[in-house]
Amino acid sequence: MKIGIPRVLLYYYYYPLWRVFFEELGAEVVLSSRSTKGVLAKGLKSAVDEVCLPVKLAFGHVLDLAGKVDLIFLPRMVSVKKREYICPKFMGLPDMVRCLQGLPPLIDVNVNLYKKKSNAYAAVQEVGKILTGNHLKIWMAYRRALIVQNKYFRLLHLGLMPPEALAIMEDRVKEEPLPEREDMTIALIGHPYNIYDSYISMDLIDRVRAMGATVVTAEHLAENVVRRHAARLPKKLFWTLGQRMIGAACHYLERPDVCGMVHVAAFGCGPDSMTGDLIERYARSAGKPFLNLTLDEHTGEAGVMTRLEAFWDMVNWRKAVGA
Repeated sequence: MKIGIPRVLLYYYYYPLWRVFFEELGAEVVLSSRSTKGVLAKGLKSAVDEVCLPVKLAFGHVLDLAGKVDLIFLPRMVSVKKREYICPKFMGLPDMVRCLQGLPPLIDVNVNLYKKKSNAYAAVQEVGKILTGNHLKIWMAYRRALIVQNKYFRLLHLGLMPPEALAIMEDRVKEEPLPEREDMTIALIGHPYNIYDSYISMDLIDRVRAMGATVVTAEHLAENVVRRHAARLPKKLFWTLGQRMIGAACHYLERPDVCGMVHVAAFGCGPDSMTGDLIERYARSAGKPFLNLTLDEHTGEAGVMTRLEAFWDMVNWRKAVGA
């Protein structure tokens, strides 16, 4: 059986877990194509105008899998942490996608750990039963998947970007090549589906590296570090991804080796409109150069590059004057 996984949204967090679980149960995992203008065009044609760019892109990736797989794995991500939520548009995505014509059946299992972590295994059992009736085999596949997922997180904490870590996990690279440290470090803060998708981010990571800076992101930090810094807020954020961005930003703004910060958000994202403003206020208080980039389907590469170059000039000027 071929199971398709769209290369969008929480793919950048959990793909190793999903892939190993399905493969251990005898399925073949098929990824959607990398993001292109054509894939995005399919999504724009099918999605409603009110959703953000990452969700519109998700529509395109789901449509890209049509005719290639027997099932599409599109879990309903409600909560991955106790008393916290994921984006509401993620929750409604399976229902929106189901209205499209010509798609294979969806695996839209509910993942809701808001009250207790044990609900995770209930979701695992529900998905595993599609492939086998052997409960022990499902449990062993899940345990194996967790081991691989922890290795993936370890690679990210070493400073690798998700595409680099995935290349190692899939044996496309035999060693663990850590990125070379440059004299200046730039913190890139944003949801992984905004900054690691090279098409919608316009190769932002590679562009900053080409300018001569080391790039660090929230995924390079351990969970306890992020949550400790996010705790400075007077009230705990109940958006898991937003809390991760706030905590990472506060951590990097305290580090003397971080010379500036770039925040990447998607137009139409409600939580980002709040967390982005908070991050900008913290950056101004820390006295470090800050660039806010808001992306949508109309964002032009020339405009992004002009703003990025102006930001880089400010970083270099401050270094030259010793600020």
